[in-house]
Amino acid sequence: MTNNGQTPTPIVAARGVGKSYPGVWAMAPLSLTIQPGERVALAGPSGSGKTTLLYLLAGLIQPDQGELVLDNRPLSQLPPGRELSKLVGLIHQQYDLVPHLPVVHNVLAGRLGQWGLLRSIASLVWPQELHLAEAALSQLGLADKLHQRTSSLSGGEQQRVAVARLMVQSPRLVLADEPVASLDPARADELLGLLCGLTADSSKTLVVSLHSPELIRKYCSRVIGLREGGLMFDMPASELNQPVLDGLYELNRGAQEETAEVS
Repeated sequence: MTNNGQTPTPIVAARGVGKSYPGVWAMAPLSLTIQPGERVALAGPSGSGKTTLLYLLAGLIQPDQGELVLDNRPLSQLPPGRELSKLVGLIHQQYDLVPHLPVVHNVLAGRLGQWGLLRSIASLVWPQELHLAEAALSQLGLADKLHQRTSSLSGGEQQRVAVARLMVQSPRLVLADEPVASLDPARADELLGLLCGLTADSSKTLVVSLHSPELIRKYCSRVIGLREGGLMFDMPASELNQPVLDGLYELNRGAQEETAEVS
């Protein structure tokens, strides 16, 4: 509830949203809402539908049924560009940086959705809104890397460049698709700390796919479990325990099958 007793407008409202491919549901029809300021983890085995759900939320793919509403507006009515860029930002596991470009251009790529074509082209020669890139990199300890070739940076520095790109984009909904899957524990912890810092403003929301129950409990307030495109559970992250995980990943069934084969 808000201070005046009214229910806040969800940043995400999925109403019977489903996505299918020939012979299989990538995302079985589901309904859920996500409120501004929430930090939501998506958990589940590979192929469970986590990436599909994130891509649907980002507008990269369209649902085959149901309706997806972002901030009270149907996503189908939000064309790519300025309005969608202000609402949604997505970071992939590989960060989607252009290695041969200077850092400043990768950071300012976060503004492309809000610039016209001519301004975007001009920025390759004379970086536009340079102060935004400078401020973001300075906040992340990379102020001296502004004009350095991105490929020359370490993996940890590149991950911070990707976060800086989101900072200059400043979307209300930050989506992260298994951003720590290839990172060691220390760097995974650092990146999630950065993403949570990025969404510390109560009006901003984080939805991130994760496998680690420890990281889910540490950084998220809510966890949604998916398997084979279906919704298995939706609960507070603090309640995520081993029996719930065993059911999600079918660990007990796998152990039983292995025992049966041995016997």
